[in-house]
Amino acid sequence: MPPATIAIIDFGGQYVQLIARRVRENHVHSVVVAPDVTEEELREHNTVGLILSGGPKSVYGDDAPRCRQEIIDLDLPILGICYGMQLACEMMGGGVEGGESSEYGRTQLEVIDHDKLLAYLPESTAVWMSHGDVVQRLSSDFRPLARTELCPYAAVAHLSRPFYGVQFHPEVTHTVCGGQIIRNFLYEICGCAGDWRVSSVTHDTIQAIRAQVGDEHRVICGLSGGVDSSVVAALIHEAIGDRLTCIFVDNGLMRNGEAGLVDDTFRNHFKMDLHIADAADLFLDKLAGVTDPQRKRIIIGHEFINVFKAEAERVHGAKFLAQGTLYPDVIESGGEHASTIKSHHNVGGLPEEIDFALIEPLRSLFKDEVRQLGRELGLPDEIVDRQPFPGPGLGVRIIGEVTPDKVATLQQADFIVREELKNAGLERDIWQSFAVMPDIRSVGVMGDERTYGHTIIIRAVTSEDAMTADWARIPYDVLESMSSRIINEVAGVN
Repeated sequence: MPPATIAIIDFGGQYVQLIARRVRENHVHSVVVAPDVTEEELREHNTVGLILSGGPKSVYGDDAPRCRQEIIDLDLPILGICYGMQLACEMMGGGVEGGESSEYGRTQLEVIDHDKLLAYLPESTAVWMSHGDVVQRLSSDFRPLARTELCPYAAVAHLSRPFYGVQFHPEVTHTVCGGQIIRNFLYEICGCAGDWRVSSVTHDTIQAIRAQVGDEHRVICGLSGGVDSSVVAALIHEAIGDRLTCIFVDNGLMRNGEAGLVDDTFRNHFKMDLHIADAADLFLDKLAGVTDPQRKRIIIGHEFINVFKAEAERVHGAKFLAQGTLYPDVIESGGEHASTIKSHHNVGGLPEEIDFALIEPLRSLFKDEVRQLGRELGLPDEIVDRQPFPGPGLGVRIIGEVTPDKVATLQQADFIVREELKNAGLERDIWQSFAVMPDIRSVGVMGDERTYGHTIIIRAVTSEDAMTADWARIPYDVLESMSSRIINEVAGVN
């Protein structure tokens, strides 16, 4: 029996992932489902409550996504958010129209009936609005719970059924009491126990891997040194032991010391069968003279497949390939919702050149959950807390042609940036930080001599949800230390 689950019907809203994460942060399992989900499918998920997401459409539009009437009529607690509230109110006899004025951004909410959903909230609180349409008319089966200056029905409840709707977004941090509203829905209305943990999926995942692979076949894992592939490798090794072979393709575009860390962690510490394909010269030769960033990505991806395939063919008895596909990859690629945000290379199957069955043990997890799982499996902090790193590596952080000298220079500069942030205790406060080498040089003076050297850009951003980001306020003394060290320790930089 699956864990008690909150199903989130995705109507194409930008915060769908965030809703799912907010539910899981409260130790309740969640899944994202398409608008055409059936009652039977919800039963298979052991659904105890529904959340109807926001979305970019108008409910009265011809192309508006809708769920089945039978879903709205289920005897399940339902929370409609923004578009989800408008759709449900319209399907239950209300009227939705374009508002006289749109509401976007932080807005003051006046609570007129605390009920279960708005319990423990103050009389007035700030919420995050993002809508042009409003519910203009409620059916007689509803009562209002809250309003804003421009929205008379900012929160509503059904008189006899466990349906609630909010016009604002409780899942975003800008809604001051949003966390309380979500907790009220989960615990006070849905009756959730709050007993779901990431650790609870570990045993089931290992058993599923063993059942899929059987007792004879081998599994190949493409290891990049990043969090996702590293946790996949640790999970599968736990499941089938030495029948796992990891392949690390060193394309010469990795961060400083990357190959050594992978080798030490997986070959020496975990005692895994690790193949390191040293293909740096091949990749750099293919990139010679190429300046277009998209062309560089294509070349690097194509050569990776060639090298990986050649290395994989040397592993006898391998039938499966493991990938670090995460739940956001599935959601964004349109695999389980109505609107495709972007496509992911690791979603939707394998290239035709690679003839393996696919194993994706992290397919139902978010990034922060994968990190938790990695710690439980004994992976070191250096890997579990690794920042996101692009597949093409430094090839897309070098603007213009990629050369061996530029790669070496950027590796040194990037190492200093990351080391100084670590020394300052800022490593975990900053979601992503790195050095970039633009295709420009500048005139400078070092000592008594004129120089003509490279410029290094330092880029650092913070993020709470890995969906939105802001520039990191790095203290000036840390920036000064980075700059001084890069100029003095990295040859050819002004």
